[in-house]
Amino acid sequence: MSRTLSALLVFCFFSSSPVWAQRDQISVVGSSTVYPFTTLVAERFGRSTGFKTPKVESTGTGGGMKQFCAGVGTSFPDMSNASRAIKASELADCAANGVDAMELKIGYDGIVLVSNNAGEHMNLSLRDIYLAVAAWVPDSSGNLVQNPYKTWQQVNPTLPNVAIEVLGPPPTSGTRDAFLELVMLPGAESIEMLHELEGVDAANLRQAVLDLGVSGEDYAQITRGMENPTGADLVEVLSFTIREDGKFIEAGENDNLIVQKLGANPRAVGIMGFSFLDQNQDVVQGHTIEGIAPNFDAIASGDYVVSRPLFVYVKANHIGVVPGIQEFLDEFVGDNATGEYGYLSDRGLIPLPEEEHRELLLTLDNLTTLQL
Repeated sequence: MSRTLSALLVFCFFSSSPVWAQRDQISVVGSSTVYPFTTLVAERFGRSTGFKTPKVESTGTGGGMKQFCAGVGTSFPDMSNASRAIKASELADCAANGVDAMELKIGYDGIVLVSNNAGEHMNLSLRDIYLAVAAWVPDSSGNLVQNPYKTWQQVNPTLPNVAIEVLGPPPTSGTRDAFLELVMLPGAESIEMLHELEGVDAANLRQAVLDLGVSGEDYAQITRGMENPTGADLVEVLSFTIREDGKFIEAGENDNLIVQKLGANPRAVGIMGFSFLDQNQDVVQGHTIEGIAPNFDAIASGDYVVSRPLFVYVKANHIGVVPGIQEFLDEFVGDNATGEYGYLSDRGLIPLPEEEHRELLLTLDNLTTLQL
């Protein structure tokens, strides 16, 4: 079906639909990490075309997807920024509510641990980060205990004797999801005890954990809601469970606020997207992870281990109905913005490889939507 015919059919549907009333401004919600990129494209689009500047809101990836998938019509946003891929449960919500979602991968980003330039620089391993942030960790005696570590030096003798104070995103953030999957899980798996625990089957798991010094009550609490968990299931839960003793502080969805807090506290470490480090190097420094410094070239080459794709999800139902969506997307995915030398790379977005960028253009040209 041609793009023109598709848009005409959508227009005819909405013209007779009670959920629709004409709206002349594009609405975008979602990830605080993708927000600066989308905002820049929106501002340029508003200045260079006859369309209104799109309204872009930073609601966090989870919050954005909830709004995006809730329905079709003026009450719901046209697009949602995301710093992780859409979850199966979110896509199911979209389908149930009649939302035809297109997935546009716009580039790559790195997750970085940063601190005030006045603080000490650290060379961290994934293991170090897990031991500093997780709720349950191995102790020096080989037991699994609630996290006792108060300083970075207790985690690793080569690190500074500075109190652990980590400012991170809340559970609704895509950065939080990616941090758990890309840092905490491999960090846990790098610890011999937890690596061995992954191989324990469901029948023997409880005894294996009790043998690590965990009480029956604590085991029941850790595995609450899990049916016949295996060792691999348990290690994932341990990886995704953050300590709640004040050493990890949820600092909100807006990474700029974390930068401001780090500027006033040289001891704290913040978790954020690379672009915020790139744009605030006068205030914060990035700590190396597994011996690699977080910079544009290292993320682009894949040498920096904590990297992730960034997405924009588009309601195909709204293309051709809300004025300017097609034109805005053409600007967003074009070489001028997301190409190898596009203006978004100056803001810290790592461009897609040439082949992936061609696939992105085809997705938009064909209005390819996601399927359950």
